[in-house]
Amino acid sequence: MNVVAEMLLTQPTPMAIWALLILLTFPALLVLGSPEAMRRPRQAAQEFVAALRGHHTTTAREQIAEAARFADEVRVAADRAEAGAQRRQAAWERSETELNDAYAAWLDADARLRTATAAAAWGTPWSVRTCDEYAARQRYLHVEVTAAAARGDLPTAAVADALAERAGWDARLHPVDQHLVITRASVAWLRQRYEQAVIAERTAWHDADAARRASNSLTREALAAEARVVPVPHARPTARTTRHTVPAPAI
Repeated sequence: MNVVAEMLLTQPTPMAIWALLILLTFPALLVLGSPEAMRRPRQAAQEFVAALRGHHTTTAREQIAEAARFADEVRVAADRAEAGAQRRQAAWERSETELNDAYAAWLDADARLRTATAAAAWGTPWSVRTCDEYAARQRYLHVEVTAAAARGDLPTAAVADALAERAGWDARLHPVDQHLVITRASVAWLRQRYEQAVIAERTAWHDADAARRASNSLTREALAAEARVVPVPHARPTARTTRHTVPAPAI
């Protein structure tokens, strides 16, 4: 036994021969272990081969089902990513429109400022002579600031500042000078809004581009996963040999 064990351990060729013999005799051992198989060895061998094929088919079906489930999950993720990309695209388009509107409003306010500057260059009396004149200038300031805030040319906080005559608002100024102050404040505010719109548009474009890239990547992954889902090959029916009895020739 020591000589045989040493030979099997040191020389790979006998080990390979023994392994091949065991593999070849395994079906025979299964047949010998069953009395029913001893009576019908051919049928037992066919059933053994059919069982192996059935196991292979079952494993293949499980793999195909798993691949189909994965493809469905990736498709759902791709559809959601596509919907998100469309929302990001719509948000970017809205931000682009808001950017164009903010730029146009800034240009209009700058044109009004040049006109107001030219009008104020002629000079106006600064001092308020009567209480009625001061009240009229105060009403003019409040009305103009409120109207500018309603148009979006000034922030809503400017109305409270004008009523309290703080943050540079002075009701004693002549209406021409007040119009110049209001127009300058509008230009500054609209320029600030334009700069904010530029930042918002860039951010929206970056988000839309990232969402589109992610959607395209998931769509390609979904198509690849769906392409890997192939139908399970059906087992071909085994052709049975039918023996026909040939009649003996008549003598």
